[in-house]
Amino acid sequence: MAVSKEKKGQVLEKLQKIAKDSASVVFVNFHSLGVGQSIEVRRALRGKGVGYTVAKKTLTKKAFGESGATGAMPELPGEMAVVYGTDALDPAREVYVFQKKFDKKIQIVGGIFEGKFMSQAEMLSLAQIPGLETLHAQFVNLINSPIQGFVMALSEIAKTKN
Repeated sequence: MAVSKEKKGQVLEKLQKIAKDSASVVFVNFHSLGVGQSIEVRRALRGKGVGYTVAKKTLTKKAFGESGATGAMPELPGEMAVVYGTDALDPAREVYVFQKKFDKKIQIVGGIFEGKFMSQAEMLSLAQIPGLETLHAQFVNLINSPIQGFVMALSEIAKTKN
């Protein structure tokens, strides 16, 4: 069904606002995603403060091509959605969770990170970076490990002397 020029203008304005206000943007192909799964994805993303917008590829290319991002825009195959947020890693990380959960019915095809267009592989590597809380926990565990080993050694020495 054809979309009126007025509606296209509104969508273009929304995409331009997304490009300007978001810390990162992920381009997503959702070709074989069912309606129930789509609703689940949208609810989970909304709960994390991440936006999800479906738009025509021509409008997406126009809006993000004019955004000032450097590099080459990735190919946008199939049915496309734009996932965006104020956190730099949350959009990619959250989509990646659903990509694994739904066996690639939804896929990351590229994005914009720190003002540069990123390929699918680059966005997937960003999506696999753990969250800040996880990194803090890993750091504390790293610091605690040698101390714990030392205490265990002292405990064994004390047992042999008694």
